[in-house]
Order: sequence, then C-alpha cells, then structure tokens
Amino acid sequence: MAPDERESARERGRAHGSTALHRGAAERPRVRLDQPRAPRRTFWPEYDPEAFGRLSEKIARFLGTGRFIVWMTFTIILWLSWNIFAPGLLRFDEYPFIFLTLALSLQASYAAPLILLAQNRQADRDRVTQEQDRKQNERSIADTEYLTREIAALRMGLGEVATRDWIRSELEDLMRDLELRRMVDAESDERDR
Repeated sequence: MAPDERESARERGRAHGSTALHRGAAERPRVRLDQPRAPRRTFWPEYDPEAFGRLSEKIARFLGTGRFIVWMTFTIILWLSWNIFAPGLLRFDEYPFIFLTLALSLQASYAAPLILLAQNRQADRDRVTQEQDRKQNERSIADTEYLTREIAALRMGLGEVATRDWIRSELEDLMRDLELRRMVDAESDERDR
C-alpha cells in the first residue's frame, strides 16, 4: 500500500471512528466470526471427501446404462476377433484369453465397491429426504388438526347465530302473541262495558 493510500485509509478510519488501523500497520481483511477460518496451507494437497463419492456415483450411473453394455460388448467382440483372426505376431492375448479375463475381473472388482458406495450415498440422501418428509407431514397434520378445531368452533358458533328463518319464525310467534293479546284485551274491554 502506498503511503498516500495509507494516509487516506487512516483519515477514513478516523472519520468513521475506527481504531483498527494504527500508524504503520497494514490494512488487514476483516475477520468474520460467523465463518470458519480458511485452512492453513500444508505440504499435502487438499482433499475433498465428497469428490470421490461424486466420482463413484458418476461411474456407477454409467455402469448401469445400456450404453455401457453396448460399449463393453463391442470391446469384447473386438478383443476376441483381433486375438483370433489377426496374424500371429499381432495377437496379444491367445486363446485362453487370460488377459481379457484379468481385465474383466479387475473391472468387476472395482465396479462392485463403487456401486456400493454410490448406493450408500443414495441411501443417506434418501434418509435425509425421508426425515424432511416426516417433519413436513407432522406440520401438515398439526395444521389440519388446528383447522379442524377452528371449523368445529365456527360451526358451533354458527349454531348460536340467529338466521333469517329463525328470526321470521320468532317474529311470526310474536305477531300471533300480539294478536291473541289484542283479542283478549278486546274481549275484556267488551265485558267491562
């Protein structure tokens, strides 16, 4: 950092009340407490534990395709044809085809563990997905039970609400009672006279 840049950084720090920069100290990157520190450089190269798993899944996916079967069949047919029909000096694997057997055994011995590793990783992903689905189902059940209780409360509340038909019937009953009273009052007035 040039001297004039340091001086402007100091002035900015003073203007903002910062005491992080001291005279002669170089400006350091801000340390964040919510993020882990970057690993120190070592002699050994860094290893990503998930990289091998991802590679094994790619290989296992390829081994499970029809394309792999076709290429493997084509390669074996070409191998056998070459070692049967080629001139004697160009053949590299004679009739018992020991080298072909070794190559196929080696391929199988590596394919099986890679497929198992890919299956284990898939099982782990499935387990996490099932756990998330279980939690989501629990939330859905709780929400459904809450809504059911609310609907039941609304129905009970509606049972106590006066409806148009109920009001009409009550008014009709009141009208009948008033008419009966008038008739009774009219009869009692006639008697009193």
